Amino acid sequence: MSQPVQPPNQPQQPYGGQPVDGNPYAAGPGASAPAAPTGNPYGDQPPAPTGNPYGDQPPASTGNPFGNPQGQPAPFGGGAPFAPAPPASPIRNGLAIGVLVAFGAAIVASIVYGVLLGSIEREFGYAAIGVGFLVGFAAAKLGGANPVTIAAAAVFSVGAIYFGQLIGYAMVMADAAQVSFSEVFLDHFDTVTRVWKEEADFMRYLFIALGAIAAIGGAKKAS
Repeated sequence: MSQPVQPPNQPQQPYGGQPVDGNPYAAGPGASAPAAPTGNPYGDQPPAPTGNPYGDQPPASTGNPFGNPQGQPAPFGGGAPFAPAPPASPIRNGLAIGVLVAFGAAIVASIVYGVLLGSIEREFGYAAIGVGFLVGFAAAKLGGANPVTIAAAAVFSVGAIYFGQLIGYAMVMADAAQVSFSEVFLDHFDTVTRVWKEEADFMRYLFIALGAIAAIGGAKKAS
């Protein structure tokens, strides 16, 4: 009776098992295959950032680029750099302008008043009232009718009337002596003031006082 001939030298399994379902890397019989990955293949990776990718960054500054973000100290230990200087007070500016205008108006008025007295060669008391009114009106018109400006206008008007009368006396004396006005007024100023005092009477002082009162009235008129 014949026996089937076995094929000689059957090949051995080099890796301990046959391929499973066409997978050449499957484990052989008795070996546990690794579990297939499930879910997120990157499970060990940190989750992707959500929302603002720059969440840890401080918020962008708006407005002044030289501001002080998040309460940080300003550079060089000072306050905010390039801080604007506070504006000047308008009241202070008005006082300065008023006093300067009163002084300038007093100089101009004293010259005009003195030339008028020297030209007519007589004292014109009512012109002193006009001098005071002009000084007070100009000071208050440009500098404001505040107490300091009004007081300055009154004081300067008294000086304007006094120096105006000295100019008038010097013009008359220069004409009588046939010399120049500057020689009498500058070189013999003490003589001019002495003559003024000798001839001063009650009416002269009264008109000087009325000039100061007129300065106050002119300042109130301008306001």
